[in-house]
This record gives sequence, C-alpha cells and structure tokens, in this order.
Amino acid sequence: MHGSGIQIWFFIGVLLVIYGFMIFGYGIFELATGSYPPLVQLTSLHTPIWWGGVLAVLGVFYTVKFRPGRAR
Repeated sequence: MHGSGIQIWFFIGVLLVIYGFMIFGYGIFELATGSYPPLVQLTSLHTPIWWGGVLAVLGVFYTVKFRPGRAR
C-alpha cells in the first residue's frame, strides 16, 4: 500500500501554485495601479510579486515531483 495512490505533496503543490499565482497577480495589479496599502514600509520591494513567484515555483516543483502515475 505504501507508494500507491496520490501523495499529499501533490495536492500541496497544486495549492501552492494556485496561491502563488493569486498573490503574484495581486502584486502585478498593485504595481500597475500604484494602489499600495497605507502605512506599509518597504513597498518598493514589491513583496507580493516575489512571494507569489516563490510559492508558484515551489508548487510547480512539488506538483511535478509527486505527480500521479510517475514511475518512482
């Protein structure tokens, strides 16, 4: 039974990809419109873009590594 079926890491990867793209999209929207939240320090770093990208890349890694039907 061990090793059969879909591993939980695949679903975690899918969630990371979804959240990553959502945060990245918000960062792009924030950058395009210039509508930053008030009184936020270091807005010039554009952290939603960076963290959204990191989450999406990590999610793609997990999704590809633990995809169902992959020979181990």
